[in-house]
Amino acid sequence: MILTGRSLCLPSPATVQELFFVARDAGIIPDISLDPVLTTFLSLDSSAALQHQYAFLQRSMSGEQQSAFSLNLTAELGGRRVTYGGVGVVALALSVLFDQVAQQVRGQGSTEGGPTTQGSQRIFGISSSSRIGWIIYNYLCRIPAIANNQEKMAETTELYDNWLKLELLDHYERMTTKKRMSSVSMQQWLAGAAVHLHMRIHQVRLNSVPTGSAESLRLSYKSGLCRLIQDYATYLRRNIQETGAPRPRKPRTRTATGPRLTDTFSITSCSGNPLFNESVSTDTFNETIKPNSTADISRSCKTNGSSEDFGRDETKGTVGTETRKTLNSSTGRIAEEEVDTLGLLVIEPWRNVSHSVRHHPCESPAIQQALATRIFNAQDLERNRNFFRFPERSFHGLLRQRNDFELKTN
Repeated sequence: MILTGRSLCLPSPATVQELFFVARDAGIIPDISLDPVLTTFLSLDSSAALQHQYAFLQRSMSGEQQSAFSLNLTAELGGRRVTYGGVGVVALALSVLFDQVAQQVRGQGSTEGGPTTQGSQRIFGISSSSRIGWIIYNYLCRIPAIANNQEKMAETTELYDNWLKLELLDHYERMTTKKRMSSVSMQQWLAGAAVHLHMRIHQVRLNSVPTGSAESLRLSYKSGLCRLIQDYATYLRRNIQETGAPRPRKPRTRTATGPRLTDTFSITSCSGNPLFNESVSTDTFNETIKPNSTADISRSCKTNGSSEDFGRDETKGTVGTETRKTLNSSTGRIAEEEVDTLGLLVIEPWRNVSHSVRHHPCESPAIQQALATRIFNAQDLERNRNFFRFPERSFHGLLRQRNDFELKTN
């Protein structure tokens, strides 16, 4: 026998797309890509990016705010010049500091789209309350005050390098062997690995570690990321669950003496035996009072519109609203109404949304796999890979960066 499309029970592309849009509009599509702030300031263009941010913040301030901004930064930095201030983790720390001081000067609580949000203490898309986030946040907060003291800078970077290395190793093991994989854990590991690599690169600039130490760390994170991406794809396929919205059903009522009518039960002849359609619900019918003979059924099937005859509206042939209300008050029973009218889409335990997309129940497994592929492809994985696999010439360019940063006023 040749299987047809209906036999395979495959969803239409339109159904998969509609459910993907539902998840996207609800904001439950996970994003494990590296934060753009990291890819901007941990790059060969970091100095230009920092100068641009500094100038942009100044232009957006009044003259009085600019003066306060400059004074506060000078106090935080201990001067107007920052050694290696335009490169790597130092540029990243200054970027965070600039945003924080600008918020204070303007009297704002947060800057939309900035690297940190003071209210929720999120940094580069991860929570600073996580161990990885805590190490990164505290390290970057310490840098501005010690950047001009290279000995102190080298000691502090080495200390936080060791802490972050141990935490990332433990985090990686939990994801790969202890089933702690999730979108949140992926994003934490990526942010931590990116900052850790550039901590090591900065130690090379400070002559604290050999060049090979940074290169071996880069290769380690490159291979580790490949393993995690495969595990993450498997994780999505296992965790996405979808249930279609049920098809609408008419309200069901019952009388005090007669059988209960449903949308799947119909009497087509009042003179002979009752006829059932193919979708009759035998369970529903069995719950009602069974007549002793076909004559009993014939006697109960009247067409005079009496409220005792199933509450039938003689003009439409259906249960009338007013009659239903009468039955409710006379029998003390509440008509059964449709309650569950929505389906459910679960991406991860804490990412779910109700929806009204209808489809055959047997299509759900295929929909789940199609959505897993669609969501996986929506991740900016190429940016993540490129961060750890750039050409050797670019890597050595990062090691040779020496740009300082100087505060200037307009």
